[in-house]
Amino acid sequence: MSLFELEKILSFDEYIAIFDAERVAKVRGFVDWLSQYSGSLVHNPWGEVNPDLEIVADDFDAAQVRRDNLVAYLLPRLGRAKVFVVAEAVGYQGGRFSGIAITCERMLLDKHKTIRAKDVTPIRLERTSSPTSSLLKGTQQKDGFNEPTDTVVWSAIVEKGIDPYDTLLWNIFPFHPHKDGNPLTNRTPTEAEQELGWEYTKRLLELHLELGGEEPLMLAVGQKSADTMGKFGLSAIGLRHPANGGANLYRQGFANAIESCGFASL
Repeated sequence: MSLFELEKILSFDEYIAIFDAERVAKVRGFVDWLSQYSGSLVHNPWGEVNPDLEIVADDFDAAQVRRDNLVAYLLPRLGRAKVFVVAEAVGYQGGRFSGIAITCERMLLDKHKTIRAKDVTPIRLERTSSPTSSLLKGTQQKDGFNEPTDTVVWSAIVEKGIDPYDTLLWNIFPFHPHKDGNPLTNRTPTEAEQELGWEYTKRLLELHLELGGEEPLMLAVGQKSADTMGKFGLSAIGLRHPANGGANLYRQGFANAIESCGFASL
């Protein structure tokens, strides 16, 4: 029986027990390191909880749920993924509540129109946004958050016939920068935040190699992400950002990059 067939049976603890204990410890250590960060006008999805926006209950820790979500996502990909797709920062409609870069809650809940929950992880993950928060729209309360850029990035992978487990999604600044007084907004990370974020990205790449992976093809969501990585000595192919009418250009650029680098048969 495959992991996908077990998805409704396995708990999170049973799922991670499938993996080598050293691998689990390293991935958990990385996520725990992420959870320790705190910054001005920045929400840390793995270390902080906003009770006005998130589920609050005695038996539910939203930050812990997001840590578990990220661990479950990274475990089967680190050491395996051939392609890393890197955006600029966590968005409020995506990783802010899912805990996974460029991934929205509706994907986790199998409520997305095109991306299945099993494409993200073999086990079902939980939402953390509150279905009763007055700050959320009706559809967000009912089905969780949906993010257009996340949809385009994931769809490009699936449409190209690439196994989602051969790709790893990330953000250079892996936290959610927002505008003052409005946590449900996105803000461009400062240069200092980008430099700080690079330390996490660099460690993620090191961990990938430590776990048996090869140097991945680096694709940047937007030229700005490519320029930021280039500033730190990491070469990446810059793709047109999907926002502002760039969805089709992103898809085409992604397909061209995959084919030109010999990854068409992933």
